[in-house]
Amino acid sequence: MSGRARVMVFAALATLLTSWSLVPLVDSAGWLLQAALLLAVQSAVGAGVRRVPVARSLTVAAQLLVSLVLLAFLFGGKAGTGGTGPVAYLVTDFGALFRRGVQDVGEFAIPAPMTDGIRLLLVCGVLLIGLLVDLLAVTLRTAAAAGLPLLALYSVAAGLSGGGEASWFSFLLAGSGYLMMLLAEGRDRLAQWGRVFGGAPPGRVSAASGLGSGPGGHATAPVRTGRRIGAVALGLALAVPAALPALGGGLLGAQGEAEGGGSGVGGTISAVNPLVSLQSNLNAQDNRVVLKYRTDNPQQGEQYLRILALDEFNGVKWEASGRALTDVPEQLPNPPGLAGPVQAGAVEVRTNISAADSYTQRYLPMPYPATKVDIPGKWRFEPAGRTLVGDQLGKDTFQNVQGAMYTVRSLQLRPTAQQLQKAPAPAREIRDEYTKLPDNLPPVVADTARQVTQGAKDDYTRAVKLQDFFAVSGGFRYNTKTASGTGPQAVARFLADKEGFCVHFAFSMAAMSRSLGIPARVAVGFTPGEKQSDGNVNVSMRDAHAWPELYFEGVGWTRFEPTPRSGINVPDYSRPQTPAAQPSAPSALPSQAAPEPSAAPSKADDCPPELKKLGECGVVAPAQGSAGDDGPSATTILGWAAVAVAVLSLPLLPLLWRSRVRARRLGGGEVAAAWRELGDSAWDVGVPPDEALSPRRAAGRIVELGRLEPEAAGAVHRVAGAVERALYAPPGAAAPYPNLPDDVLRARTGLLASAPRTTRLRALLFPRSAARVAWAVSARWSALTTTLSTRLTTLRSRLPLRIRG
Repeated sequence: MSGRARVMVFAALATLLTSWSLVPLVDSAGWLLQAALLLAVQSAVGAGVRRVPVARSLTVAAQLLVSLVLLAFLFGGKAGTGGTGPVAYLVTDFGALFRRGVQDVGEFAIPAPMTDGIRLLLVCGVLLIGLLVDLLAVTLRTAAAAGLPLLALYSVAAGLSGGGEASWFSFLLAGSGYLMMLLAEGRDRLAQWGRVFGGAPPGRVSAASGLGSGPGGHATAPVRTGRRIGAVALGLALAVPAALPALGGGLLGAQGEAEGGGSGVGGTISAVNPLVSLQSNLNAQDNRVVLKYRTDNPQQGEQYLRILALDEFNGVKWEASGRALTDVPEQLPNPPGLAGPVQAGAVEVRTNISAADSYTQRYLPMPYPATKVDIPGKWRFEPAGRTLVGDQLGKDTFQNVQGAMYTVRSLQLRPTAQQLQKAPAPAREIRDEYTKLPDNLPPVVADTARQVTQGAKDDYTRAVKLQDFFAVSGGFRYNTKTASGTGPQAVARFLADKEGFCVHFAFSMAAMSRSLGIPARVAVGFTPGEKQSDGNVNVSMRDAHAWPELYFEGVGWTRFEPTPRSGINVPDYSRPQTPAAQPSAPSALPSQAAPEPSAAPSKADDCPPELKKLGECGVVAPAQGSAGDDGPSATTILGWAAVAVAVLSLPLLPLLWRSRVRARRLGGGEVAAAWRELGDSAWDVGVPPDEALSPRRAAGRIVELGRLEPEAAGAVHRVAGAVERALYAPPGAAAPYPNLPDDVLRARTGLLASAPRTTRLRALLFPRSAARVAWAVSARWSALTTTLSTRLTTLRSRLPLRIRG
């Protein structure tokens, strides 16, 4: 095996070993075998093309083309767009399946199921990294730089998987692959110098590699030293983080500890964005049922299942602030702010909940306010938000709700509008903490809040006016196409555009409430769900929701509903008309504010993936129309593809022509053809031919004007000597010259190396010797016209005089 072939093999092996770090991201490792086979084919194509003297760019283009064709045959038709075969896949299905894979990555928790889209992303990623590594290590002969794409691949995998028990093993594989590639390239470079000099005992020199070997064929000192240095460096990289706990958060450190938790009383809840949590844990590609429950609550429509409270508006987004966690008490403490008549009138209800096996949320969904939770496993309690968080089970594993069956006892609170209206001012610590606003909040938010609530004399009336502003009178539309965002600028944009979904309504009302001095936060969870005939209630992905909670002394955190969405239950205490005689009058709030939303979300194609994850898409309509009418025909696709290939190939025609001519001249073994190729190679770099010179003087001119190094100059003179012998030696006396093509190529390489970069690029892409094509065409045209003229003259001379006249 040649040195370059050895580097190619180890480059592919390094890519494959580094790709092992992606295995923990999915629940199946079968994709790795497919990636390995395609990577082997891609490397083999590169090796085959490099044996032909073509430009490096053509090598990469050939590898990329073959990889795309193989991907087409492997994944063709799996996007379900109606096209079949490689052409339809590359033009239509590829983009659709790629987008589906990106959507799956955002929706599924790790380890994600092996969908066709995720498989495509993984295989394409490995092939792309393999192509970059092959380009740098083999084609450009810079194996050290090839570590950059390998590091990028490992870093992405380690960042997504969060380390884990096998992270050290993945790092060991990736590091070993990179070191083996470096050693292979080093051996190839040493082989070009002949015998290795060093402290090893003298021995044989391999004819293939040029590496010295000691007794028994063992590698000599430089190779052994390189291996030892690599092994020691890799061992230190693995051992030092383990020996120094302070480095545990580094590249190999466990990421789970940053989440907080652990046993005992300590630990904090990390400041996480619940939207990201929902997007990664709610397996929401379809409207699957994630929770089922049965409750004795007589008002099942008020049974919201709350996951998390976002209480910090930090100038970038709403998120949960870091708070201390405690063990889950037998009886949960009294909800903050609940007292007096509301507490006396509260009724405790029981809810039995079961979570689907596909639901991997770390925060426990439960009614608010819960008073007691019976659930197996290790859980922690966050008192301020009254949230249960899965505890750390192992180095990188946490308790979650997946498949759990648990019972929650909670209070059914029945505050009245009068009680809320007469609520005393909140405690100072509550007001100070939950009315904080970022300095970069646009003034329009507070100004709008003051305008909407003008004339209101208490916080309850202000809250109801804000709710009605969003849900009824403000002209807001429920639009699932609106890009999500929770920062200050997103709130201001929402107030201007007046379009959004539950996230926009909840965050905006909470921010405006805080600007009025009303303590507010945002809750994320599920609406009550749909009751079944057997008495159970099913909660599906479309029941995911966000709503504002406002604090009233004597009641505590109280739910409001500014979102004009069908199926939302507006609390009785927050309706504009509070008397019980007309409870149904305000029930039309959603339809009054948004006459169109029921149609917009009914189309699956109109609902962005992030809204599907939050359940804001309404009922997904079945696919309509036939796939055959959605795209161009195969003939049209082939035609446009041919035109595109032709247009892209035009700049490469001179390069292809010169490569073909060079191969034909040097492949025939003729001295005259080789001499002509040497002259054209010099012409390409700016040394025009001079037919009046003898071969010896022409060779000297090429050496002088081309500024050739001694090795290339010697090759030029050897070719000139072969030409002289072929011209002047007696017939049969000229000895064969088997190394003639090698000397021509060696001289051409020297000419290109000594030329400036612009000249070198022109010699490759727009060679001056291509003028011979024009000369040949002109000569043939002249010969053709001369022949036709001669024949016409002859024919005319043979015609009778009468006909000629």
